Amino acid sequence: MAPDGQMAFPNVYDAEPIPEAARAEIERLLLSGDLFRYTAPKDAPVSLLERDFAEILGARYALAVASCSAALFLSLRALDLPRGARVLIPAFTFAAVPSAVVHADCTPVLVEVGDDLRIDLADFEAKLPGADAVLISHMRGHTSDMDRIMALADAAGIPVIEDAAHSLGTTWSGRNIGTLGKIGCFSFQSYKLINGGEGGILITDDPEIAAKCVIMSGAYEENWKKHPGFQNSFCEWQNRLPLYNTRMQNLSAVVIRAQLPELDRRVKDGLANHDYVAALLNQSAYLAVPPALPQESRAPDSLQFNLVGDWTDEQARKFQAEAKARGCTVQVFGLSDGNARAFWNWQFLGETPDLPKTRAMLMRACDLRLPARLTRDELDIIATALLAAVKAVRGA
Repeated sequence: MAPDGQMAFPNVYDAEPIPEAARAEIERLLLSGDLFRYTAPKDAPVSLLERDFAEILGARYALAVASCSAALFLSLRALDLPRGARVLIPAFTFAAVPSAVVHADCTPVLVEVGDDLRIDLADFEAKLPGADAVLISHMRGHTSDMDRIMALADAAGIPVIEDAAHSLGTTWSGRNIGTLGKIGCFSFQSYKLINGGEGGILITDDPEIAAKCVIMSGAYEENWKKHPGFQNSFCEWQNRLPLYNTRMQNLSAVVIRAQLPELDRRVKDGLANHDYVAALLNQSAYLAVPPALPQESRAPDSLQFNLVGDWTDEQARKFQAEAKARGCTVQVFGLSDGNARAFWNWQFLGETPDLPKTRAMLMRACDLRLPARLTRDELDIIATALLAAVKAVRGA
């Protein structure tokens, strides 16, 4: 509560407390020092997390690693792509995605993204010939038309990896996002629905891909035997693949696994919060929240909206400042210095292509943290601050 008796602006950065269920196992690990996933002969916390996560998503195999970036990198390496392979990615994603492509000795090919924050299918189809793989980022939980993308990729015989870092709990026509492509990769970084501080996991139904990823993640000297179910594949790949040592450790797995029972509730609360604030913002003639596609049931951990109408850059910057003055940190992707989601800041790629649709979208698309734990009163404070900021810039 603020000194004047009003509710303080809500903290949108802290995650939910780690469930009590994790505490006893954390204490055991601390007392034993047993943090390495391969110390135990079986049923290490990381292995149990992989088992449970695969069951929840409906996948045959899961591999927990240090980050979603590591999962993307291993996935690309496991596809046996040639050096310099062309990998299609959305031009609206986090810098870690093109970075993973570069680390895998491949070439990112950026595809336009429209003001609905989804892949421009005409540009995707035009760039698909000559591509060796597709890496779809469901950026900020916005699912592109996966029916069309998978149909085009399957017809061309091109494998699809899903970057589902923001989409744990999202479904497409009833199927879990991350299970539509050949491999799905997820994040447990603190701003996601499941908070491990850091951490990632990949899922697949392909035993050869799973085996190669396990070996490359750091299963040396037959530690792969502690990944049951596909030992024949491991025998083939042991010592033939480099080790990148991107393993997850047991303490992280305990923290993450204890939160899996909370997933359904967080998805439900997060979606309700998102849609409540979206309805309030959509009442303004100057704001618009992109709606879900008919096939998409979302699990948002944040909210994105567009500044619509004839906004200038100066007005958009003033909107950010007015919102911040009211306690609400909102960023316009393209107007935030050094933003890692603005493709022109990816200088490690060299000269970036001209992508006018994506550039125009990023110059007016706004990003707001909106964790599932917020109360209705807190959501009202956030929406009121944003609408007041709009009024300060654009009038009634």
